[in-house]
Amino acid sequence: MSIWGYFGIFYVVSLLCCAIGFKKYVYFLSVGYGFSVIGLGIAYLVSAFAGGFAWNIVTILQCVLFVIYGARLSGFLLARELKNGNYRKVLKEATKEDEKPMPVFVKIAIWICVGLLYFAQTSPVFYRIYNGKGEDIVLPLIGVIISACGLIIESISDKQKSAQKAENPNMVATKGLFKMVRCPNYLGEIIFWTGVLIGSVNALHGVGQWIVAVLGWILIVMVMFNGAQRLDRRQEKRYGNMKEYRDYADHTPIILPLIPLYHVGKYK
Repeated sequence: MSIWGYFGIFYVVSLLCCAIGFKKYVYFLSVGYGFSVIGLGIAYLVSAFAGGFAWNIVTILQCVLFVIYGARLSGFLLARELKNGNYRKVLKEATKEDEKPMPVFVKIAIWICVGLLYFAQTSPVFYRIYNGKGEDIVLPLIGVIISACGLIIESISDKQKSAQKAENPNMVATKGLFKMVRCPNYLGEIIFWTGVLIGSVNALHGVGQWIVAVLGWILIVMVMFNGAQRLDRRQEKRYGNMKEYRDYADHTPIILPLIPLYHVGKYK
């Protein structure tokens, strides 16, 4: 099968897995995101074993990390929405569910775009498999270690935030990883996908593969900064007049450690 044939299969997998967004459009970028990463990780594993490509245990481990990453993300988001009434209220306000429903054609456009994005993000691993770079170990191992570190940061930050919000629901999380940055989960996300890209830079062939792989990484970084911007605005609106919040938010980098970027929102 040609590489375009595989692209078509993987794109369909990505679309099917994030189609849950038609139930609630925010799911395109949350629960459906996790589902798509799971589906693509499994699809890459199947192609490695069934396609007769050269692969190694480290490349397979990166695919397994996709499955773990997606399962953790989707599971956490669904559990938080089902169990946390305050979060459901915030989500409802953020997505304006009470207003006029989003037109179907807009949902379809979002669906098409995010399906491409999720394939682009994960594509470096498939390129390594397809291009027969199974003999390389060192760079993929470095990538897996970086991705694993990002996944650990995300997992710890989510637990720390849940614990701190349960203790004090009227203040943002400020302890643990939140001393380092205000959005450690977004930082972990960036680190995870940086590992995916780094682990395959010596396996990319041609301008097309480089464009897809690098563009996927750039776009997810932009999505993370956009998420940090929206969070910054919500927190400013809710906690902006609190001295404790001002002391924390005005002196803690929002997403990148040691970089004095404290706010990315614009306030009226």
